Amino acid sequence: MSRRGHRPSKAPASRPRFWGRHPVTAALANPERVVRKIWGTREALGALGPLPSTIPVTFADVADLARLVPSDAPHQGLVAEVDPLEDIWLGDLLEQGRDDNRPLLVLDQVTDPHNVGAVLRSAAAFDALGIVTQDRHAPPESGALARSASGALEVVPWVRVVNLSRALEEMAEASFWRIGLTGAGTMTLAQALGPAKIALVLGAEGEGMRANTEAHCDQLARLPISPRVESLNVSNAAAIALYAVATAAG
Repeated sequence: MSRRGHRPSKAPASRPRFWGRHPVTAALANPERVVRKIWGTREALGALGPLPSTIPVTFADVADLARLVPSDAPHQGLVAEVDPLEDIWLGDLLEQGRDDNRPLLVLDQVTDPHNVGAVLRSAAAFDALGIVTQDRHAPPESGALARSASGALEVVPWVRVVNLSRALEEMAEASFWRIGLTGAGTMTLAQALGPAKIALVLGAEGEGMRANTEAHCDQLARLPISPRVESLNVSNAAAIALYAVATAAG
C-alpha cells in the first residue's frame, strides 16, 4: 500500500520490556512485532508452548525477573524485550477504514501510559479503526502501557503524528466527522452523532483539548455526567464514547 498523507513521527530507538502473560503472549502472536529476548520462570515459559528458535530464552527465578522491570511490576513470571512497532502512516490507516464505519480515537496530549493503554483496550473492545496521538505529547511504548492495554497494543493501530491539527484535517478529507469531547460542549455526544464516520477527540484530564485542536473539530459535545463530578478519566470517557458510537451504529 502506498504511504501517503501526513507522515508519522520517528519511533524511539530504545527497546521496551514488556511483562505479564497478556502483553508477552500478544507480542509473540503479532507478526509485526519483533521479540528480541524472553526471560521467564520454567512454569510460565512452559505455559507458552513452543517458541521460535530465533528468540533467545533465559530461565530465571522470580527475584531475577523483578530486577528486570520496575519495582512491584506484576510480571507473572514473564518478561520480554521487544522492538517498537513500525511506524503507521495516517493515510494508510484511513485507507484501511475507507469501506467501513469504524471510529477513530484522537488523543490530545494524553501522556499517562496507563491511560493510553486503557484507551487502546477500549478501542480493541469496540473495534475502533485505531488511535492517533501527537508524538511529542504521548508516551512511548512501554511495559506499563502494554500491561494496561492487556494485549490491545498489538492489535489496535496507533498512529503517531508530528502535527495533530494537520492530521485532523486529513481525517476530514477522508469524510470523518470530528467530535471533540468537552464539558463545555453545547450538545450531548448522542445528539452530535450522525451517519458520518466518527473521529472522537479527547484531551488530557484537567487540561482538556488545546484550543487549536478544538478549532479543528466539527462539533464539540459532552457526556451527560452528573454534576457531582467535574470530569471523567480520559480512558473512561473514551470507553463510554465508543459505546455510544457503537450503539448509534447498531
